[in-house]
Amino acid sequence: MIIVDTSVWVDYFNGTESHHSDLLDNALIEGLVLMGDIIFLEILQGFRNSNNFKQAKSALSTLEQLPMLGVDMVTVCANNYRSLRKQGITIRRKTDVIIATFCIKNNLPLLFQDRDFVPFVEKLKLKPVVEKI
Repeated sequence: MIIVDTSVWVDYFNGTESHHSDLLDNALIEGLVLMGDIIFLEILQGFRNSNNFKQAKSALSTLEQLPMLGVDMVTVCANNYRSLRKQGITIRRKTDVIIATFCIKNNLPLLFQDRDFVPFVEKLKLKPVVEKI
């Protein structure tokens, strides 16, 4: 099972051909994609067209939904953010901290294109999806 970051979903919905889109397509076919609530929110808020919004919501709702942030995760996320800051690394978006920390804590690989996840791979043992699924 894998988590897919919003950056990959955006390219996928826009029909952008890339290695990441191919990996996502294969993971969907194999039934390996889990949907985090924060990622679901980010995807849906990006649609301007109501019909596209409804279609995406319907399609993505078929994936297993997971809550990514709760009371127990707050301190873990803060500790990961602080650990990277102490090393001179600032993560630009708090949602990326939550997504990466959720994946680390739950031992789930993350398919991403966003450079803010690289420090989590290099410093905090986030597992990236890089090979064909």
